[in-house]
Amino acid sequence: MDPIRVLIADDHEPFRAGLRAALALADDIELAGEARDGPGAVAQAQRLQPDVVLMDLKMPGFDGIEATRRITGASPHIGVVVLTMLEDDESVFAALRSGARGYVLKGALRERLIRAVRAAADGEAVFGPAIARRIANYFARQTRPAAAFPELTDREREVLTLVAQHRTNPEIARRLDLSPKTVRNHVSNIFAKLQVAGRAEAIIQAREAGLGR
Repeated sequence: MDPIRVLIADDHEPFRAGLRAALALADDIELAGEARDGPGAVAQAQRLQPDVVLMDLKMPGFDGIEATRRITGASPHIGVVVLTMLEDDESVFAALRSGARGYVLKGALRERLIRAVRAAADGEAVFGPAIARRIANYFARQTRPAAAFPELTDREREVLTLVAQHRTNPEIARRLDLSPKTVRNHVSNIFAKLQVAGRAEAIIQAREAGLGR
């Protein structure tokens, strides 16, 4: 079986070096080439015709969204997997609209990255756990009435839902792939916005609004 040929598109050499090292450990994957900016990614994809492109979103020239649109438009058989630090809804759905076949956050475990490359090469859509939850939450919001506690951000509402399920901060951190400090900050913001003194009052309000059941 021919190896999966991968093009890396990222403007940071240290990160590209890390990707090279990670891909080199997989016997069925080989590096086809590298690009440092959007125009270079498009040109290299057209010239090399890799099976998969690992695409950063923030690059010189034009960004990874535009590069993905041009690559998939010209060569729809190439699977583009976005590999980025950005996890906001706008970035995620812009990437998917441009034709990306997957979206994985930088910092993912090597095994997860390798799985993403193999899945994209097979024509499958692949998302990291945090991104999959954002997509599920996005479509859930489209089919339900106006969310409770509109003063809360989507992430704060996620945290409050878990608080209402009597989850501890460490449990919430593991569940949402967040640091404990970030969870503590979210919880403090929730208490302030709901004007409650602590967890017990927050749980009562959340349960009355239908969260956490």
